[in-house]
Amino acid sequence: MTLQDQRVVVLGGTSGIGLATAELAAAQGATIIVASSNPDSVKGALETLPDSATGEAVDLTNSGEVAAFFDRLEPFDHLVFTAGESLTLLEVGTMDLDKARKAFEVRYFGALGAVGAAASKIRPGGSVVLTTGAAGDRPAPGWSVAASICGAVDSLVRALAVELAPLRVNAVKPGVVRTPLWAGAMDYEQAAGGLPVRRVGEPEDIAAAYVFLMNEPFATGSIVSVDGGHVIA
Repeated sequence: MTLQDQRVVVLGGTSGIGLATAELAAAQGATIIVASSNPDSVKGALETLPDSATGEAVDLTNSGEVAAFFDRLEPFDHLVFTAGESLTLLEVGTMDLDKARKAFEVRYFGALGAVGAAASKIRPGGSVVLTTGAAGDRPAPGWSVAASICGAVDSLVRALAVELAPLRVNAVKPGVVRTPLWAGAMDYEQAAGGLPVRRVGEPEDIAAAYVFLMNEPFATGSIVSVDGGHVIA
């Protein structure tokens, strides 16, 4: 399996899981286009990616910016959506519903808007790979919003796979991963002790699943869990 001579767009591809996915796809011969909301993050990512890579700062919650971004792109083969927000833990009894709604903006509505804007630019045989999470299957107290986002994305993947066929639409479902997005919000040592693999995930662990789904021509509507055994622990 290889991504040689294919074009891969990674939204949220400038740090953490997204950057690791961009680097692994590039190692398989893909030309990478990354986007995130932070111009400095885009600049830093391009310094680590091959010279053929390009990137832009795009507010993924702004439908006009997203549409303009894809209008500027030449046709490509795969869209990967790894953009996310800092961990939003809210207890039901004291929940700020405005914060709850805002949590959906990037990971759910951002993904939905990106797919809608990008689908016509994806070449035959290409795919979309979204990001969900293990919290949807095994939430903890305070995780009602985060788990709801994951459940919504799970359902979105299956619906889009039907609506956009034969374009393939899949998702990766990570567990606890050591990324800048969650830095300071997660006790990684404690989390590792509760997992069968006895460690938390690294971005490179999860990136392999995105690249697998891009390469696998018979997978659509699939959600690949890479969670260190979180749901069985």
